Amino acid sequence: MVAEVIINSTAKKLNRTFDYNIPKELEELVFVGSKVLVPFGTFKTLEEAHVIKIKESSEFKIKDIAKVENGLTDKQIELANWISKRYFCNVSECIKLMQTPGTRTKNINNRIQDKKIKVVYLKKDIEEINFEIESGKIKSEKQKRILNFIKENEGYTIPEIESITDCSRAIINTLIKNEYLELLETKIERNPLNNKEIENTKNLKLTEEQEYAFNKIASKIDKKEYEQFLLYGVTGSGKTEVYLQLINKVIEQDKTAIVLVPEISLTPQMLERFISRFGKEKIAVLHSKLSIGERHDEWERIKENKAKIIIGARSAIFAPVKNLGIIIIDEEHDSSYKSEATPKYNAKEIANKIAKEENVPLVLGSATPDLTTFYNSNSGKVTLLRLTKRANQSNLPKVEIVDLKQELANGNRSMLSFDLYQAIEQNLKEKLQTILFLNRRGYSTFIMCRNCGYTVKCKNCNISMTYHSYENKLKCHYCGYEEKVVKNCPECGSDKIRYFGTGTQKLEQEIHKEFPNAKTIRMDVDTVTKKNSHEEILNKFKNEDIDILIGTQMVVKGHHFPKVTLVGVIAADSSLNIDDYRATERTFQILTQVAGRAGRENLPGKVIIQSYNPENFSIQDAQKQNYEKFYETEIALRKQLKYPPFCDIIIIGFNSSEENEIKRASNEAYEFIEKKLDRENFKIFKPMPSPIDKIQNKYRWRIIIKGNMNEQANGIFNELLKELYDKNYKNTKITIDVNPNNMA
Repeated sequence: MVAEVIINSTAKKLNRTFDYNIPKELEELVFVGSKVLVPFGTFKTLEEAHVIKIKESSEFKIKDIAKVENGLTDKQIELANWISKRYFCNVSECIKLMQTPGTRTKNINNRIQDKKIKVVYLKKDIEEINFEIESGKIKSEKQKRILNFIKENEGYTIPEIESITDCSRAIINTLIKNEYLELLETKIERNPLNNKEIENTKNLKLTEEQEYAFNKIASKIDKKEYEQFLLYGVTGSGKTEVYLQLINKVIEQDKTAIVLVPEISLTPQMLERFISRFGKEKIAVLHSKLSIGERHDEWERIKENKAKIIIGARSAIFAPVKNLGIIIIDEEHDSSYKSEATPKYNAKEIANKIAKEENVPLVLGSATPDLTTFYNSNSGKVTLLRLTKRANQSNLPKVEIVDLKQELANGNRSMLSFDLYQAIEQNLKEKLQTILFLNRRGYSTFIMCRNCGYTVKCKNCNISMTYHSYENKLKCHYCGYEEKVVKNCPECGSDKIRYFGTGTQKLEQEIHKEFPNAKTIRMDVDTVTKKNSHEEILNKFKNEDIDILIGTQMVVKGHHFPKVTLVGVIAADSSLNIDDYRATERTFQILTQVAGRAGRENLPGKVIIQSYNPENFSIQDAQKQNYEKFYETEIALRKQLKYPPFCDIIIIGFNSSEENEIKRASNEAYEFIEKKLDRENFKIFKPMPSPIDKIQNKYRWRIIIKGNMNEQANGIFNELLKELYDKNYKNTKITIDVNPNNMA
């Protein structure tokens, strides 16, 4: 028997199959999806590969497979091939997404091993031990105490027995030596939910709108039919309760649910709701802040069908679930569902493909749906379900817009407008909580010399450095490079170095100055580097009488804080002034989501949005919480300018350490696609340097193409990649991204 394998490599030249003989002793172990070690080329070490086909013979003289480990299913291999073509990457890179965490290494023996501990069991029969105690052969009271305890409680560790019986390790060791007890090794699961103790809750009574949505989706679960739903509900309308009751139905049918959430910071509160309803045992959680050992064990629990609910970020869509019943994607508009790294996959597209193949419903939930999703719901591709009222009958918050130009004209140069200052002061008096949102971390966004205009930029990237006051350092948010703060201009020697722009650190400092008695906490990338730090910050804010939470978009979505009655948006324009066709959409989404944090219980909520562009329609519509009015304006603009959903934007990106080589590669790519693509349906722009033309000492160029992606175009782009890699541009990496998140 012969196996066709894909070598685990990112090299485009190796994105093809190689034949290997299956030795007789391995024939029963090797199947499609197996992970194997093979001798390859002139390499001295064995290379990792994946079996994608098995056949009777080969036309080539071939080597033997050296080692084997069971791996993926036929369906997973098929999905990996689909992702490879769809997102222009190697099959091996797609296979990695589906492998058990901790096994993605050339040396299988170095994988994350099962964690084991030694526990105590009885070695002699209970009857024999009872006889020896009763006959007086065992005289020590402490030995009797330990033996009597272990008769009822086998499987405890020595430290646990010491603590419970108040006896020393030496006495336990004596009983082991005399063969009354024995130490056995046992596997323990590294379960990230072990420390969570949450009170059980029952299903809530659904509102009329919730019940209608539930019944529509539940009918598809019963009929085992695919359908894609958009659960579009205002903030606080009870989308999560609908999810919970749908999952309960799925579990009653002995099926499994996948729930995707966009950010790690959302996971703790979502988990609390799910654990309180279903218990820890049924839930597996997958996200990047877990240790690799925890992810390994969670993956294995899913494989063994021990977990019925999988909650995680986008990569959880690849979890090895059995008997899938539903896929739910919460906050479906969030950009984090699209991967920025290779493979540049969209988790929503992959979820849709899996749901179709498994004949299960796919539920997309949001208060501010992605424009393309809402467009598809209007055209009948997606079934729209509306939740127009808050579930607990609380009112939407009152939203005010403050014109910062007027504040400046009145002499206020503070980060806080007069209205926001007064509102914070009032909230502090009433012992209520406030969230202040600013989508920039650090202290100042750039440093400039007022004498000559020199701006401090990263030495590796063509981007301004951000000042972080707590460390007194300049940091690059693209490559992580740090340097000391400059006191004199490197260009002209002037000491007129000034800080411009504001970040969360500067806002925190200003709040301390204006409200010295207020307890504050900050949540941004700089404060959540440690494991569980998201959860710790959110719990502190909820439980420890913190007055003000200051943060970036981590604080915007999904959180429920009953005492938050005031939300302040410090600079609503920061997301408007980006070079991206989705700038207004993202601004509307962020403002609506952050406004939704206020007044979620019986207390009235208030939101103050500070802006230099108060007349912008995205800000005006966010004030009214009117998604559909915003949608009508934005979709008309998109249609006029031919942007998604009326076309796809394809970016061919070039990244190289050699400037001349990147120019040659990008020009050759342009000539190739100009000849091959249908010019009536595709508009091709000439190669140009990217807006940020250098990151981590690599030059960056791009070609932008607008048109409707189809099978023929997909084939041409895959052909282009092969053509360029055959030309052997050694220093240049080429990627293709369809509808990327980041246009920079």
